[in-house]
Amino acid sequence: MFKIDRRRLFLGATLMAAATLLPFNPASAELKGLEIMAPAAPGGGWDLTARAVQAALKDSGAATSTQVVNIAGAGGTIGLAQFVSSKKGKGNALMVTGMIMQGAILTNKSPMTLQSVTPIARLVGEYEMLAVTSDSPIKTLADLIEKLKADPRSVSWAGGSVGGTDQILAGLIGQKVGIDPKQINYIAHSGGGEAMQSLLGGHTTVGVNGYAELAPQVAAGKLRALAISSDERLPGIDVPTLKEQGVDISLANWRGIVAAPDIKDSDRKALSAAIAQMVESPAWKKTIATQEWTDMYQPAEEFGAFLKKDKEQVEGVLKDIGLVQ
Repeated sequence: MFKIDRRRLFLGATLMAAATLLPFNPASAELKGLEIMAPAAPGGGWDLTARAVQAALKDSGAATSTQVVNIAGAGGTIGLAQFVSSKKGKGNALMVTGMIMQGAILTNKSPMTLQSVTPIARLVGEYEMLAVTSDSPIKTLADLIEKLKADPRSVSWAGGSVGGTDQILAGLIGQKVGIDPKQINYIAHSGGGEAMQSLLGGHTTVGVNGYAELAPQVAAGKLRALAISSDERLPGIDVPTLKEQGVDISLANWRGIVAAPDIKDSDRKALSAAIAQMVESPAWKKTIATQEWTDMYQPAEEFGAFLKKDKEQVEGVLKDIGLVQ
């Protein structure tokens, strides 16, 4: 006759009851099957950030089976639109974003904005750098400004998407040296890799992009750095600032990560906790140091408030330089 082991039954019931009383700790959960969208072509800043996040999530144990997908075009707004429409309510999707997208949303009159997604975290920032090819007759920022003043259209600027940080900086430089920003001959590209090819191929006069994207080519002797957009010279980076060369501009790009709209609160907390775990990992700290990014981490609520303020500031600058009415 089958006998019930009351002792085991009691122990199992006790453990089950205890388990129901234990709160779910998202930080201890391991995310699986996570997809990270880089809304740009491979080789650019968003792609680099997405792959750095992928590696650091894995290294920190916060996520496994993570993949990066690239959807390029229109300053990230094509990727944004696809992300919002195809990932709505899905808690296993993230997208890299940044200041560039804020501008592209305005200049492209995108129906989707960063208010259409779920803020997770601001991650890093980096300063912009100006560079020319090593064989360019332009040796200094003063040479570039002289050429710009003589004929603004003769200077072509290779950078990222329309309305992004690169174009904002080019327009501000023109404005500061007495050139109508509308005369700036800015050549937009879908990503940093494409802009780099344009510059190295001799199709454009000067490149303007994040320091991390141009620095390897400077180190290889293919490009010559003219200026960086930080307030002061950065440690270990022997590039003069715009300010110290008489152009009173300081501009830092930022990058962050968002989730899909209408996700469950539990998914939002789990994603936020995974990113929080990631930013404390040795792998992420090493990446920041290697790429010479600036740590600008903000958790979800702070990041959400920042996005609203940043939108207003970007819109104001774009209006000043004539890109937005």
